[in-house]
Amino acid sequence: MPKKIRELKQMLQKAGFTLLPKRGKGSHSYWVHPHIPNPIVLSGKDSKDAKPYQEKDVIAAVKELEQLEEGNES
Repeated sequence: MPKKIRELKQMLQKAGFTLLPKRGKGSHSYWVHPHIPNPIVLSGKDSKDAKPYQEKDVIAAVKELEQLEEGNES
């Protein structure tokens, strides 16, 4: 079962991403993190199911952050 858009946004917030207000058009939201060069753009209302590519993008960004943090601890 696909995650909801709101769940993806919560995952990004927990990982330390920041929502840039008035950056996305319509239902698009623009998320940035100081250690990740590419922003994550989510489209759709919070109650809608996320598209598979949106889930992959969010999961990949969170994993990339975890790997960066592990590298900094060593």
